[in-house]
Amino acid sequence: MKRESDTLRTDKLGGLKIMFRSLRYKNYRLFFGGQSISLIGTWVQRIALPWLVYRLSGSPFLLGLVGFTGQIPTFLLSPFAGVVSDRWNRHHILIVTQLLAMIQALVLASLFFIGSIKVWHVILLGTALGCVNAFDMPARQSFVIEMVESKEDLGNAIALNSSMVNSARLLGPSIAGVLIAATGEGICFLLNGLSYLFVIASLLLMNVAPQKVKPQNARVWQRLKEGFSYAFGFSPIKFPILLLGLVSLMGMPYAVLMPVFAKEILHGGSHTFGFLMGASGIGALVGAFYLASRKSVLGLEKIIPLSAAIFGTGLMAFSLSRVFWLSLALMFITGLGLITQMASSNTILQTIVDDDKRGRVMSFYAMAFLGTAPFGSLLGGGLASRIGAPNTLIIGGISCVLGAFIFARKLPELKKMIRPIYVKFGIIPEVASGIQAAAELTIPPKE
Repeated sequence: MKRESDTLRTDKLGGLKIMFRSLRYKNYRLFFGGQSISLIGTWVQRIALPWLVYRLSGSPFLLGLVGFTGQIPTFLLSPFAGVVSDRWNRHHILIVTQLLAMIQALVLASLFFIGSIKVWHVILLGTALGCVNAFDMPARQSFVIEMVESKEDLGNAIALNSSMVNSARLLGPSIAGVLIAATGEGICFLLNGLSYLFVIASLLLMNVAPQKVKPQNARVWQRLKEGFSYAFGFSPIKFPILLLGLVSLMGMPYAVLMPVFAKEILHGGSHTFGFLMGASGIGALVGAFYLASRKSVLGLEKIIPLSAAIFGTGLMAFSLSRVFWLSLALMFITGLGLITQMASSNTILQTIVDDDKRGRVMSFYAMAFLGTAPFGSLLGGGLASRIGAPNTLIIGGISCVLGAFIFARKLPELKKMIRPIYVKFGIIPEVASGIQAAAELTIPPKE
């Protein structure tokens, strides 16, 4: 009955109340506020790092190598991190990962200000942060449902998370561009380090119910095998993860190669780089707000291939552009396509997955989204050195469109498999009510 009343209450909301309904939960409000500030710092550093590496080396290959070493730990460690997330307290895991990430940013800043920072420092510290993120992301994704409490608001919370990330993605590059031009990259690292204080404070202020973890006697490898069989033995989980992995592998190198486009192709500087990434952030923010305004997860499965195709098409067109304002518009389109695919996939996965396997499934999601990106960064950097950055993005865009087409052909099969789960959770209330009424008719009246 609680689920039905929550659904009715959501249905009565309108406008901005629908879009921001997850903020009615105190823990999520705290998380949203702390993360909103911290993520601005994250994006400031994320923009400053490749610009620093390119300034120090002038090498597209080293840009790809830095991206690879920073993200490969996610691919290698995420499955084990998923097991940890299902067995340990996710709230405590997040506090530890945020503390370690803060230390990494402050070390980077210190090396810069004493004038001894080298590319190998960036690679080493990026690898360390990648290890931290490997444990952070499955715990973070799985922790959302513990903050919003009601599964009906899960999609909204995930979309708001995406809007939060992309608001920071919009502000961060612009701030980074100004700071890099005025003072250098070091202040960006320092700003990021200090921003973690806000998210750590928000986590400490939360009143989180003890995580219900069933006693597990199985070894880590057995738990890992169980999670893998569950995720890749069920098509509605498997195909969104595989498409996300393809898009990350072939499409995401556009971010690593953006300094090349800003400097060599559009003949700009750090401001050009910041504006291009900012345009992508605006598109992503629009996509996130669209998803947040939806009242139900119904129909999200159609958005996944459509958004992947939009992303791939945007990449191909961007690679051919030599006009700054047109490149900005095309970055808007790619950002819109990427975030709608990512957030829609996340929402569907978290809606249909069993709670006791949530951490492991989200670890495979992390592998697909972040874990394959380092291979894409390395591949993109290597290809760009041989065939040029524009041709590299054309190949990536074509791959994304082909993947979207294959996924679209699987949609009828996926819908049939997802529907019973939606009925079970009351997400299709009219169907669920009909089944309940039919079941009641089979119960003999009391005499």
